[in-house]
Amino acid sequence: MNDNQNTNEKQGKRIPNIPKKPQKGSKFNIFWVYAAIIIAIIAAQFLFTTDGGKEVTYQKFEQQMLLKGDVQKVVAYKSDDLVRVEVYIKKDSLKKPLYDAYKSNNTFSVNNTASPVVYFNAGTMDGLDKQLADSQKDLPANQPRVLAEKTSRSNPLASWFLSIILPVLLLIGFWIFMMRRMGGGAGGGGQIFSIGKSKATLFDKESQVNITFNDVAGLEEAKTEVMEIVDFLKNPKKYTDLGGKIPKGALLVGSPGTGKTLLAKAVAGEAQVPFFSLSGSDFVEMFVGVGASRVRDLFKQAKDKSPCIIFIDEIDAIGRARGKNGVMGGNDERENTLNQLLVEMDGFGTNTHVIILAATNRADVLDKALLRAGRFDRQIYVDLPDVIERKQIFEVHITPLKKSEELDTEFLAKQTPGFSGADIANVCNEAALIAARKNKSAVDKQDFLDAVDRIVGGLEKKNKIITPAEKRAIAIHEAGHATVSWLLEHAAPLVKVTIVPRGQSLGAAWYLPEERLIVRPHQMLDEMCATMGGRAAEKVMFDTISTGALSDLEKVNKQARAMVTIYGLNDKLGNITYYDSSGQNEYNFSKPYSEDTALTIDKEISALIEGQYQRAISLLEENKDKLIQLADILIEKEVLFKDDLEVIFGKRLFENQGESGTPGHITPVEA
Repeated sequence: MNDNQNTNEKQGKRIPNIPKKPQKGSKFNIFWVYAAIIIAIIAAQFLFTTDGGKEVTYQKFEQQMLLKGDVQKVVAYKSDDLVRVEVYIKKDSLKKPLYDAYKSNNTFSVNNTASPVVYFNAGTMDGLDKQLADSQKDLPANQPRVLAEKTSRSNPLASWFLSIILPVLLLIGFWIFMMRRMGGGAGGGGQIFSIGKSKATLFDKESQVNITFNDVAGLEEAKTEVMEIVDFLKNPKKYTDLGGKIPKGALLVGSPGTGKTLLAKAVAGEAQVPFFSLSGSDFVEMFVGVGASRVRDLFKQAKDKSPCIIFIDEIDAIGRARGKNGVMGGNDERENTLNQLLVEMDGFGTNTHVIILAATNRADVLDKALLRAGRFDRQIYVDLPDVIERKQIFEVHITPLKKSEELDTEFLAKQTPGFSGADIANVCNEAALIAARKNKSAVDKQDFLDAVDRIVGGLEKKNKIITPAEKRAIAIHEAGHATVSWLLEHAAPLVKVTIVPRGQSLGAAWYLPEERLIVRPHQMLDEMCATMGGRAAEKVMFDTISTGALSDLEKVNKQARAMVTIYGLNDKLGNITYYDSSGQNEYNFSKPYSEDTALTIDKEISALIEGQYQRAISLLEENKDKLIQLADILIEKEVLFKDDLEVIFGKRLFENQGESGTPGHITPVEA
């Protein structure tokens, strides 16, 4: 099963209630600071700007005010390209009816004196002085002359605000902004002040996971194991009354895409307790001590909310065995993080109802201290689904699809051996895309078969330029595979053979082998012989070979080396294996055998491969006419199925044995 199951079920099978996110109080927004600064600037303009009075002409100023002796002073200052002249009237003269029309409500003035009553514009400062002198030259000698006071007009309070208060406000706003960026939640920029905090995502009663064990197809044995953990969290008294203790942790181990993370989500949904979810890489940071700090913070939060579950996905990011990379220098930071995790899981003062779930597909590289009893008490193996579980997974993933009524999920399960839950989800999605590309109203059986071919073999390339000679060579090669596999008892039964280029292959043969729990030597030898059938056919027909058998040679070499060095199936070497399942030889730089033994291994591997190659040549020479007939039909039709081979070779003698077991991997053999 895989993690995409939940998404598919939301789309088709059932739509679970989407939990409401926890309501949080209103947060301070930095934009309020910016708004306050802008408002303050606007207010300063209105409050601190001096009222310059009403504008009049110079002639009116001269005749009605200056020559009458009402002017107390005139103040001139630069305003844009002109000289602005403000006129201040004597206090006694303001009582005259003339000035009632010029009175202003503004009582704030520049020098704490009366505001200017009127103003006029002059060209230049020198021109203003000459105008005033000319206007007052005929006045009596005892009457004081009014001279222009020249100044650079600025509001003291406004200047004080703009020069002192505004920069301080901007500095405070910038400081608040940076603090929020560095110490904010997820997605913040630097997060300097929260760098030692845990990055775990918390699912509690307000944001609970809605996946349950009913949503997980297959994985029956794994579900049985984790159900007891869930039951303990729900009914701890049932176990503690008998003296039992809560398990500290469970490690989910399995191939990628088998549903480890989905199973953990189901545990969270079933237990209905706080659930912390994070990845092993979340502890890794460039700063020293951060990983250990995050582990401490994570367990502190978990203890505050106990009983609860912590799920660490891909724990091998921090749980690798210590001291293995001493040649290049140990990663002390990662080891410190692992040490802190070991202490938190089983050290002094760890008697809390906190269960650790972890998932990895590389359990062999984990530290032994992490796997001991008292830390990860249980290792739950999540295997690839068998044919029954694949049927259940198909039923889940095809529910959202508009499928044809005659679609048989049992047939699909048999056609996809070795597929994980993620692979099956991908097959269903590809089938829907293929059906849509063909403008179909429903997804049928052929769409699923095309989807399997697409995933296993790659994209079909019908427009690839191939010469007639190359096409015949490819046909002979694929016909050789089909012929040898048809004639051998323990070779996988053929499903389809094609010379249409697909992916990186120029041609391919699809087989449906038995899914065996144990394999005997003669079964492996038959498979190797069938794999060498392509190159043997080229030798029989053309008396030469080509580079088209690269993948065949790679596969056969792996099988022969496994027989000799891993499974102890070679008579000359005897019952000995050089395989280390613990992974401890990962950093060894010496072979676990002598040079003489290495020479013997090479000779035995070569003898196995050459023996099966000669065996394939003998079979094809005996059936050369049928090989040519099959290749000719393959060139004409490009794709042949099992029924076409029965027309040429007759009923397969070993059909019952081939169908007695559960189907195994569909294996493309490249040309």
